[in-house]
Amino acid sequence: MSAPAPTIAAIATAPGRGGVGVIRLSGTHLLPLAQTLSGGKTPVPRTALYTDFSDAHGLPIDNGLLLYFAAPASFTGEDVIELQGHGGPVVMQMLLARCLELGARLAEPGEFTRRAFLNGKLDLAQAESVADLIEASTAAAARSAVRSLTGNFSTEVRGLCDRLIDLRMLVEATLDFPDEDVD
Repeated sequence: MSAPAPTIAAIATAPGRGGVGVIRLSGTHLLPLAQTLSGGKTPVPRTALYTDFSDAHGLPIDNGLLLYFAAPASFTGEDVIELQGHGGPVVMQMLLARCLELGARLAEPGEFTRRAFLNGKLDLAQAESVADLIEASTAAAARSAVRSLTGNFSTEVRGLCDRLIDLRMLVEATLDFPDEDVD
């Protein structure tokens, strides 16, 4: 049995200033970490908790929404926490630093999507479509990426594979039993 993957954290919003900034964490057993960040409050899965995000001395870093997604009902298939605070770069860096103090490590680019793939939440085409959606420069490209992300492309490919397997079986049966009618 392999050891659980380490908890990862990253700023999920684009660099710069904004009204809202998001920090995302993924790992196992994140409920205690969520409680520490929220000053002891226990988040309910899939319910927004408005709270202060506290530093090591219990002083607020920021306030905002804490969302907790219990495994396996999350994007990565692991416990996931999203911290939605004010989107200033300094605040986001302070909040990310606090998550790292609590045992998370900085996520590598694409690591959340890789974990979703490894945990069976996305197939390879869907995982690749996440990057396509982020990089889309036209509405048509975005729509195409969303169709792939929702599984349309994979469904079409599976249908083609199934038809090819049926055709192969028919060819093999015809070759093995040339004197018989094979449907």
